[in-house]
Amino acid sequence: MILRKDHVAGGVFIVAGALIFFVSSDLPFGTLASPGAGMMPKLVIAIMSAFGIILFMRAGESAPLADIDWSDFRHAARVLPIAAAAIALYATLGFLLTISLMLFGLLFMMERKHILRAAIFSIGVSGFAYILFGTLLKSPLPRGLTGF
Repeated sequence: MILRKDHVAGGVFIVAGALIFFVSSDLPFGTLASPGAGMMPKLVIAIMSAFGIILFMRAGESAPLADIDWSDFRHAARVLPIAAAAIALYATLGFLLTISLMLFGLLFMMERKHILRAAIFSIGVSGFAYILFGTLLKSPLPRGLTGF
């Protein structure tokens, strides 16, 4: 059997679904009339795992794993620390500041965009998302040390 791209991708979705199911198993599922905190994660896990199984089963139509072009690996590897830092600082700095800094870092440091354009875009997108989700949709976003 030739190992193909979709074998790996489907397997990752299946394993990730099993791990997330295990981690969220302590959350109560509830009923359809009164859903618990574990209902949504388990529904997402079920859908993710189902798509992983479908992807794995139809992997014969994809290209062999050996044909992957790894030329963009270094770029992707540089994105991971920025995303990890944003995850670590999210609760401390708050939504607005963390997302602004993350977008600015990705645009200015990674994509080499002009500093002023990167700053305006980062602040604009973060501000729009904050107003949309935090104000209009009343989603609880972390305010962090700055109060935003």
